[in-house]
Amino acid sequence: MAENQAVTNFREYLRIKTVQPDPDYDSSTQFLKRQAKELDLPVKVYKTWDNPHREVLVMTWEGTEPNLPSLLLNSHTDVVPVYPEHWKHDAFGAVKDDNGDIYARGTQDMKSVGIQYLEAIRRLKKSGKQCKRTVHLTFVPDEEIGGKEGMDAFLPSKDFTDLSIGFALDEGLANPTDAFTVFYGERSPWWVAVTAKGKPGHGSRFIEDTAAEKIRRVINSFLDFRAEEEKRLKNHTEFKLGDVTTVNLTKLQGGIQTNVVPDQFKASFDIRIPPTVDHVSFEDKIKNWCNEAGPDVSYDFEQKFVGDNMTCITDGNIWWTAFSEACKHMDMQLETEIFPAATDSRFLRKAGYKCIGFSPMNRTPILLHDHNEFLNEGVFLRGIDIYEGLIPALANC
Repeated sequence: MAENQAVTNFREYLRIKTVQPDPDYDSSTQFLKRQAKELDLPVKVYKTWDNPHREVLVMTWEGTEPNLPSLLLNSHTDVVPVYPEHWKHDAFGAVKDDNGDIYARGTQDMKSVGIQYLEAIRRLKKSGKQCKRTVHLTFVPDEEIGGKEGMDAFLPSKDFTDLSIGFALDEGLANPTDAFTVFYGERSPWWVAVTAKGKPGHGSRFIEDTAAEKIRRVINSFLDFRAEEEKRLKNHTEFKLGDVTTVNLTKLQGGIQTNVVPDQFKASFDIRIPPTVDHVSFEDKIKNWCNEAGPDVSYDFEQKFVGDNMTCITDGNIWWTAFSEACKHMDMQLETEIFPAATDSRFLRKAGYKCIGFSPMNRTPILLHDHNEFLNEGVFLRGIDIYEGLIPALANC
C-alpha cells in the first residue's frame, strides 16, 4: 500500500539535519520553498540578525478580507542534539516501523506541526475553500537555543508588524490520554549562575571562609526551595507542572587541583517560574539566599525572561471561542494548562498577541528532547484533520 504523501513529506523534512548547534537551515529553507510552490503560496524570507544563516521563512495564504487581523501558524525548524547510542533507529533516518511509529528527532518537537499546517492548507485549497482572514505560516530558527536570533529578533521588526497578527498558534505537547492539551501561558526561564569567592589554601588545613562553604549554603537554599515546590505539586492534585516553580542545579564549576582549596566556586541553576509568581519578589529571594551564604557571593543571569502574559480562555475571547468550538465539533476533549518549559509563544504573548500552544498529539507519550522520539503515522494524519477544521474556524471568526 502506497504511503500517504503527507507522511512522505513529513519524513523528508525530518531527515534534514537542522540539529543544534550547527543546523542545516539552507536545506530546510529549500524544502519549505518547494512545498510553498506546490501550494501556490507566496514566500518571503527575512534575515533576523547579522548572522546570514538565520532566516525566518513566511508563507502567506491571503484571505478574502485581508484588512482583518490575520492568523499566524508558527513553528520552529531547529531540533535538539541526540545521543545516537541510545536510539533504536537513526535519529535522522525517519524510520517507520511495522506499527506505523516514525522515529526521528523533531517528530514531536515540532516538525510534525509545521507539516500538518501545510497539509491542512493543501486540502483546504484543493477543496476550493477560502477564508476571510489571511493566514501566515512562519518557520523560525533557533527556538531550541532561546530564540534570540529567531522569533525574539523577528517580532520587533516592521516585517512582523506588517503581518497584522490577530491570533497565533504555536507548539504544545503530546498527551498520553485521549485528551489534547492546550497551553494558554508558560513559565519564564531563568538561568542563574551564582559565584562564591573565599579564602584559598592547602587541602590539608581547616581554612575558614572558603568558597565551598558558601556555595554549599547557596545550593542548600535553592534545593530546599525546590523540595518545597515539589511537595506543593504532589499535595495539590489540581496542580500541573506549569503551576509551580522548578529549580535544578545543572552545573558546578571550580577548583584546579585536588590538594588546593579553590578561591571560587560557581553553581548554575535552571529555574522555570509560572506567570502567577511575582518576578521581583522571586529575585529578592535569590538575593537573600546569596546574602545569607556570606560575603563575596554574587549572581548573574545567563537567561532571564520576564513575562506573565496569559491568553484568555473564556468566551469573551472570540479566538478561544472559535478554537474550542471547532474542537468540540470534532469531539476533542481539551485540557488547558500553563506550559512547563519555554516556547516562542512567550515572546508573542509578552508583545500583546493572543497565542495558544497546541500540538494535536494524543495517545502519545511525551518525548520531546528524549531518546527515541517518535510519532505514530495515524496520530500525525489525524493532526492534519484537526488543523483542517481549526484553520478555517479561526480564519473566519
